[in-house]
Order: sequence, then C-alpha cells, then structure tokens
Amino acid sequence: MRYAQDGGLSDAGRAARERVRLQAVERFESGQKNREVADALRVSDRSVERWRRAWRKQGEGGVFSKGSPGQPRLSEVQIARLERELERGPLAHGWADQRWTLARMKTLIGRLFHVSYTVEGTWRLLKRHGWSWQQPARRAIERDDSAVEVWKTETWPRVRASRRSAVPGWSSRTKPGNH
Repeated sequence: MRYAQDGGLSDAGRAARERVRLQAVERFESGQKNREVADALRVSDRSVERWRRAWRKQGEGGVFSKGSPGQPRLSEVQIARLERELERGPLAHGWADQRWTLARMKTLIGRLFHVSYTVEGTWRLLKRHGWSWQQPARRAIERDDSAVEVWKTETWPRVRASRRSAVPGWSSRTKPGNH
C-alpha cells in the first residue's frame, strides 16, 4: 500500500486496517474467492492476494499488523526542546528575519540534535506533532468571523461561478483553438 505524503498510518489507522484483514481471513475460511473478498471489503485484488498468501503460510497471525515501521528519530524530550527553540524565533538562531521556513527548521534540527531530515521529513515531523505550516501569533482585532463566514458561503461561490462563465465555451480541459 502506498501512503500519502504524511507517511504511514497512525496506530488507529493500522488497527482499522488490521480489522479489515481479519474480516478477509473469515471470508477465506468460508471459501470465498479473492474477487468476492476484495469487492466486499472494498480493497484491491492484489491486497487480498497478499493477505491470502500470508494467511496460508502463517495462519491468522500472518495478517496481523507488524506495528510502526520505525522508531521516531527524535525523542519526546527532544521534541519539547525543539518546540522551545522554535518559539525563540529565527533571529535567536542566527537568521536575519523572523520567518521560519522548513529549510531553516531542518537546519535547526541538524544543529541541535545532529539528526538529518529532508525538508519533506521535517514537514511530516511537525505535522505529526500538531504544528501547522503557518500559525499567526495573534488575530487581528478587526477580524469579524461572521463576516468571513458570510464571504466564504455567499460571496466566494458567486465569484468562482462568474469566473467560470466569463469565457463562453471555454473550460480548463479544452485547448486554445478547440472551442
């Protein structure tokens, strides 16, 4: 199974996936064919084939989750220290402005813990620990949440619709000269 950019499954996701595999085992034992199992459980034929092979070779234990694919590279203590250092800001770590970028965070992790992450790995680490790519320190005093909601639900759909109908017969799927 291929995963999205955030990496593998969480513990809850792995447990849910394991329940699906155990349901497949019940269906194997009742004599159902791979295609029937795949359709019933809404999974691919290849997954069912792999599960059936593991089941034949090792029994029900062959389809159990193997657990997390790896150990975290930073401990909880290190994550707490990283958070404190990020709160100090980029200026405190030698950068000329107050913008944290993923590349700067990656560099900071390397300096503090002598651990190398890719930029994408840095993003996954931050996301896994509840950080977002952008989080303002405070909200504008003038912000009107109800006005923002009205704009999102009423104004934006009209703007988007008018942009689509601005050029008759034109769509993003047609090439110039084909309409």
